Amino acid sequence: MKLRVVVTLKNGVLDPQGKAIQHALGSLGFEGVADVRAGKIFELEVADDTSDEQIDEMCRKLLANTVIENYRVERQ
Repeated sequence: MKLRVVVTLKNGVLDPQGKAIQHALGSLGFEGVADVRAGKIFELEVADDTSDEQIDEMCRKLLANTVIENYRVERQ
């Protein structure tokens, strides 16, 4: 089974990488970009019998820092 795990910063958490990208876009002439939030995408291929609990545990223990990040799992 193929999974995509999308990890993003929680609202209210400062995103210096996103701000740097926003500034760079403006410097390149792309005006009107009000905000940029950076994140991560992980693509995993797991056994078909991998439980939702196991997938959630992988995300919480390694793929996302749940103190400052949210994650969502998309089945491909």
